[in-house]
Amino acid sequence: MLRLTMRLPEWIKIPAADLHQTKNLLRSHRINTVCEEARCPNKAICFSKPTAAFMIMGNCCTRNCAFCSVSPGTPEALDPAEPERVAEAALELGLRYVVVTSVTRDDLPDGGASHFSSTIRALKNALPDAVIEVLTPDFCGDAKALETVLNACPDVFNHNIETVKRLYATVRPQADYQRSLEVHRVAAAMRPDIKTKSGLMVGLGETADEVREALTDIRNAGCDFLTVGQYLRPAKINLPVVEYINPEFFEELKAYALGLGFEFVASGPLVRSSMNAEEMYNSVIAL
Repeated sequence: MLRLTMRLPEWIKIPAADLHQTKNLLRSHRINTVCEEARCPNKAICFSKPTAAFMIMGNCCTRNCAFCSVSPGTPEALDPAEPERVAEAALELGLRYVVVTSVTRDDLPDGGASHFSSTIRALKNALPDAVIEVLTPDFCGDAKALETVLNACPDVFNHNIETVKRLYATVRPQADYQRSLEVHRVAAAMRPDIKTKSGLMVGLGETADEVREALTDIRNAGCDFLTVGQYLRPAKINLPVVEYINPEFFEELKAYALGLGFEFVASGPLVRSSMNAEEMYNSVIAL
């Protein structure tokens, strides 16, 4: 692992592209995306395809994770028309693979699980041939809420671990490492027919051994797909980058994770949970 704290290294190149067509379509349907709210460095790549990770249940989060630029605070009431708007936008974009994520809504009795379910069902009705991936919060460990989402039959269920166990109190103070692993254990047991996926950031001060331990824990929890990417500070209020990780180490992590039994691993500086999700899924299903 390579420690560089002053500026972006040469292997991290954030592309630029014309995003207006996709952005205008999303605005017309009043749709939020995690691509914009979380200031994803790959937004140009995804919006130019076009594709997007829809972010439901508003743009205000009940948690305040130190790595995330989504605004914390008191969210507004859910919009019952949002699932249909998401489906209409996905249809207009011509998506074959749809990613739906959300802010965390600890204020709701089911954490928003029923809203996820409604969105999945609306998408299946509008795009019956599309693959649907959901990236959910932990629902405070509520197995019934998780079951509500899984019973809507997404093709891929994603819940990101985000960081190693030691750093949870700093990076995700309102979350819990074991609880997030349990989300995967419960999902894999409830619906073994649904592919599961998780993601990890590096560069926050973790050791190589801690990363390997986290990958082992994620796989042992029953996770099928894995993404590993470089943490990049989205705003000055967020945690600073401790290390920029050399690309060779990402390759080492990929080999290690594949050796653990993951079906597919994307590991690299600009890898993000939803980036190239369609390619990841199709490469496994085609086997």
